[in-house]
Amino acid sequence: KYIFQKYNMILPKWKRIILKIIISVRMLAMIKMLYFLKRKPDLTREEFRELYEGRHARLGEKHVPNAVRYVRRYLEPAPELFTGTMFEPEHDVITELWFDDRAAYEQAMANLARPEVIAEIVADEETIFDRSKHRVFMVEECDSPVGSGRG
Repeated sequence: KYIFQKYNMILPKWKRIILKIIISVRMLAMIKMLYFLKRKPDLTREEFRELYEGRHARLGEKHVPNAVRYVRRYLEPAPELFTGTMFEPEHDVITELWFDDRAAYEQAMANLARPEVIAEIVADEETIFDRSKHRVFMVEECDSPVGSGRG
């Protein structure tokens, strides 16, 4: 999407259409994994984020080098739209791992399944996560053209 936005204004319309098709086809083949993670109850949000970004994220970079994207989205409570009620989120971060295709995903999972890698990751997770709350999902996206993304 960034590439399309970057070149949208300087390319002729027919080239923009081809670029958009190429990007769309690539995005369809991608495998996206979402990890919903909860911090240990004795950690503040700030401490949790510092530990994740300062240490745990490095493990992801080390052991999943073939990911296309590795993103952490930290959740902050916000008022419910209609009642204004604030809720503590069930999870503190949504971590995304994107892979070019199933083969890249399977290669990453095979690497993560090695006993020494499991031991290293679990040892770190035990210090910052409530591992009983981990949830993992594979994502299939449906995109709606809204706002400036139309056309």
